[in-house]
Amino acid sequence: MSQPTTRPRPTGHPGYSETLPRAPESARTARRLVHAALSAWGLNDLTDDTLLIVSELVANAVRHARRDSIRVMVERRTPHTVRVAVADFSPDHPKPIPPTVDAEDGRGLFLVMTLAMNWGTDERRWGKVVWAELEAHG
Repeated sequence: MSQPTTRPRPTGHPGYSETLPRAPESARTARRLVHAALSAWGLNDLTDDTLLIVSELVANAVRHARRDSIRVMVERRTPHTVRVAVADFSPDHPKPIPPTVDAEDGRGLFLVMTLAMNWGTDERRWGKVVWAELEAHG
């Protein structure tokens, strides 16, 4: 099993990232990475929502990306704000669609929009990074 890596950021935000296979099983590793980061930062009240969000972002990347790997990142933007992100090699932006009552899938981005304080997509020359920010209250 691969280990989370840390790397310095020019903005000074502490963070963790890991390159994972583009496979459904990677959601589990992404959740472990995020859980470890939130625990280390004492932001346990964000755990449930952040784990759900990273699972949905990984699921979207696994389903729609073009290459064999994705990159999961979690960083502490402020003392109370966390950003989780998934980078992939597809240039296609995710399009949230309000789910219908009988839909069996398609709720992922709707959940991200509902749970996150803010979310978006950053274009890159090689693909995109889809991210969500959450803020601890307390």
